[in-house]
Amino acid sequence: MHNILHDNHGNSGDMQMNGLMATTGLLLGLGLSSLAQAREVTITTELNAYRGDGAYLAIYLTDASGKYARTLWMAGGKSKYYKHLLDWARGSGGKRSEYDGMTGASVTSGASLTITVDIDDTLIDAGYLVRVDSAVEDQRENRVDAEVPLTTQGAGTPVAGRGYVRTLSYSL
Repeated sequence: MHNILHDNHGNSGDMQMNGLMATTGLLLGLGLSSLAQAREVTITTELNAYRGDGAYLAIYLTDASGKYARTLWMAGGKSKYYKHLLDWARGSGGKRSEYDGMTGASVTSGASLTITVDIDDTLIDAGYLVRVDSAVEDQRENRVDAEVPLTTQGAGTPVAGRGYVRTLSYSL
């Protein structure tokens, strides 16, 4: 009788292990399918020539109503100046978790910044916008310096900026 109970316990353990493996496989499959739904998007921000230090830029997504959705990149090394990127700062709350690992050097006058990010396919052609706020030390700050709708049709078409940004474009 002991052996039968032991065998049943062993079979039960095997069934639990098989169930765990099936669940793990399902979760892995779902995780991979969600990764497959992200698209690599290359965003290029070209700056006008101006006098002064490098520009701080917040490149981020908003929904169709302009509500902050996600930070894509922060250009400028000193986070104490991020509060001058006004709409981004208000939308993100300026929380480090919103830009951690997504920062680089400021962008100098007349230069361009090109970044590549993964954006979920469901956000493309869904009313989302790529937006840039800009600021230069001892000069003015530009809310929504440039923005472009995130659409398949608009890819490759530069839009003019309103301040330090000359053009903003993206490719899918």
